[in-house]
Amino acid sequence: MSGVGAPPRVALVGASGHGLWHRRIIAPLHEAGRLELVALVDVRPVEAEPDAPVPPGARIFTDHRQMLAAVRPEVVVICTPPHTHLPIALDAIRAGADLLLEKPPVLSLAEHRTLAGALAENGRVAQIGFQALGSAALRELVAAVAEGRLGGVTGISTVACWQRTDGYYARAPWAGRRSLDGRPALDGVLVNPLAHAVMQCLAVAAAAVAAGAVAPLGAVDGAAPAWPVQVELERYRTRPIEVDDTAALRVTLGCGLPVLAAVTLAGEDFVAGEVIVHGTAGRAVLEYTADRLTLPGDPGPREVPDRLNLLENLLAHRTDPAVPLIAPLARTAAFTALVQAISAAPEPELVEGERVVASGAGSDRVLTIRGVNAALRRAAAEGVLLSELGVPWAVKPHRAAVEREIGDA
Repeated sequence: MSGVGAPPRVALVGASGHGLWHRRIIAPLHEAGRLELVALVDVRPVEAEPDAPVPPGARIFTDHRQMLAAVRPEVVVICTPPHTHLPIALDAIRAGADLLLEKPPVLSLAEHRTLAGALAENGRVAQIGFQALGSAALRELVAAVAEGRLGGVTGISTVACWQRTDGYYARAPWAGRRSLDGRPALDGVLVNPLAHAVMQCLAVAAAAVAAGAVAPLGAVDGAAPAWPVQVELERYRTRPIEVDDTAALRVTLGCGLPVLAAVTLAGEDFVAGEVIVHGTAGRAVLEYTADRLTLPGDPGPREVPDRLNLLENLLAHRTDPAVPLIAPLARTAAFTALVQAISAAPEPELVEGERVVASGAGSDRVLTIRGVNAALRRAAAEGVLLSELGVPWAVKPHRAAVEREIGDA
């Protein structure tokens, strides 16, 4: 354990792949003496990079349990496949560590409850890796909603059009899989790469509900106003994978507010990610990856700099609990409810033939769906599903109720 005044001892589990991103965040904090990186864990070789060095004295392990026993870190960053999160997190919590846990934190509400219970029992905290929640642009958008600049909020939507290569789906055994070794893996567009877009929508919705800024939309009796009560989901794929690479999801919250996500990894042109808030007095657009915001009356989008780093925020919270966590586990409960609903949905529909265009070769091959960008943009603008737009390859949506709110997990 660290001595009095010593920086907290930090370990990273999952130090290769996306873990390099975390190592680049950790490196300057280690250099500045704000933390001590004591261990890196990965089943693959851990290589030093110019901007992600392995500090002298940092130990390398292939098993997180051996690491926990040997170095007793006070903070553990977990960047491993989603289906491994819960067991690693529980081991770290019971070893006395606080967590920075990548998204999605877990894949069911039962796992969410288990994780929340372990944190409470052991007096530990978990920050979840939705880094876009630290955006100053999001804070300004939430403030504008609360101040009534948009009037009553009538809907929230997001659109994003990305591309992924064949190599992306060969990156790991769980890539593109619905389950692995008998456990849900769920590497789909809504749950993994564009989970941030969905979470941003839920965060704005929760803020609008808390501020009383939602237009009267017909609340669901007995339901928590900001909790998802129903999902309508269309899932599509362009490859022989088990999960979606394109999706339209409409969520109805307990207050009646609709939240719609229209996203793809088979986009024709790149749309980084926009969160659109529709109100009776205007519309706001948050380009969440670039922290650019357009509010009613703005001549165009403007950059709103200053994004709070989740690891630094966690360290500040450990020093002074009066500093709130940006993305505590409780804030992600509604997202977990949607993950569970997506996991239970039918297999995605295959889009193929002349509707799909291939470019590149080998592991760099990219598949795009003709007209998908225009269809998704229209869906987000109108708050409708692709099937409701009459898109030729669209299928009837899967509709399901969502498990009720899990309290203060």
